[in-house]
Amino acid sequence: MTVEKKLDNGTLTIRLVGRLDTNTAPQLQEEISYEGVSKLVFDLTDLEYLSSAGLRVLLMSQKTMLASGGTMEVTNPNATIKSVFEMTGCSEIFTII
Repeated sequence: MTVEKKLDNGTLTIRLVGRLDTNTAPQLQEEISYEGVSKLVFDLTDLEYLSSAGLRVLLMSQKTMLASGGTMEVTNPNATIKSVFEMTGCSEIFTII
């Protein structure tokens, strides 16, 4: 998985390319820095696969952002990733655009 980050005026956009699974979830968790971030955006345009380990990282990020008064969005998930969110109930938790 490739992680591309861009911080702009308090908004951290993280673009994920490839697979977010048991092997790559720890890498993503290490790459996220919440310092100075009021809005966190995960761009999933090029995410091919999402496992429960990947969902855990997204859920932890959501919890951290809400606890600090910030917001989190998930953008551009493909149909497969959307179905994972729907089957797990995460579509009710995340703001998905």
